[in-house]
Amino acid sequence: MVAKFHIELKALKEDVLKMGELAKDMLQKSVESLISQDMELADRVLSKKNEIMDMDDSIEQRALTLLTLYQPMAKDMRTIACILKMITYLARVGRYGKDISVIAKELSTQPHIAKLVNIPYMNKMVTDMIDDALIAFQTEDISSLQTLQERDDSLDALRWSVFRECVTHMMEDSKNITRCAHYIMIARYLERCGDHACKMAEKIHYMVTGERIEIK
Repeated sequence: MVAKFHIELKALKEDVLKMGELAKDMLQKSVESLISQDMELADRVLSKKNEIMDMDDSIEQRALTLLTLYQPMAKDMRTIACILKMITYLARVGRYGKDISVIAKELSTQPHIAKLVNIPYMNKMVTDMIDDALIAFQTEDISSLQTLQERDDSLDALRWSVFRECVTHMMEDSKNITRCAHYIMIARYLERCGDHACKMAEKIHYMVTGERIEIK
């Protein structure tokens, strides 16, 4: 009975990692479609919306079934609790990828302003943060999470840098208003995805150590 539980729990963790890779890929590719104005790529991201939501529902149901059938304790209970939180954060990351792809399609016929300000760099930072969280979840080595606070602070600063630069471009030429308003929104989406990476890190830390931390 115990062996069967751990086999199913391992399979569940593997599916969370697959969902994490999908969410990260949706976010990464959405910004790539914006940069390259590749509408086929944007459409591929949009086509993944139902897939990630189905994974969210399936993993949640299986996790609840494990709780009901086996009533796990200690580390196993914390692992399932972590899974239930992580899939929520990952679904939101995927949704932001979908939203950015919609914007990418809307802006596909217009030239970029200031090489998209700091958005490409923000995208790289965020996907690296998500990747580190997923690695920590898989390996249960939380050392990669130690720099997330500092990186999240840098991400917050970049978001406001994008805002200030975009406002300047909007004031210089009213034709820039629509595009810059979208850039500001995308920077906000990416900053929120960084927050989700930090929340995942908090839950992973608790899963591994039994101790709660807060990454502000």
